[in-house]
Amino acid sequence: MPVVVKISKEEAQRRLGDVPDEYAFLCHDGRRLRNLVQLRDALATMSDDVFAYHSNKEKKDFSNWVRDVIKDARLARQLREAGTLARARKLTVQRVAFLSSKV
Repeated sequence: MPVVVKISKEEAQRRLGDVPDEYAFLCHDGRRLRNLVQLRDALATMSDDVFAYHSNKEKKDFSNWVRDVIKDARLARQLREAGTLARARKLTVQRVAFLSSKV
């Protein structure tokens, strides 16, 4: 049975909030992402090539950023295993919706 971890309103707000500018994600297509909503929106319009630049056998940039900067271990783990842009989009949309429902 999966472990259920409750997320407080404050924690959900923090995870959805902007990170300091120096921790923004610099996307290969020139975008600067400062929060999960911007990541969700970027993935919605991102090309497969840009996604592959950041997420491949050698690099897991999105997962690392979400783990180390946003501090959302669940989404980070899911993104690490996503494999495709379509799957990463879906997971990010679901996570943002879940966190938004908590605030």
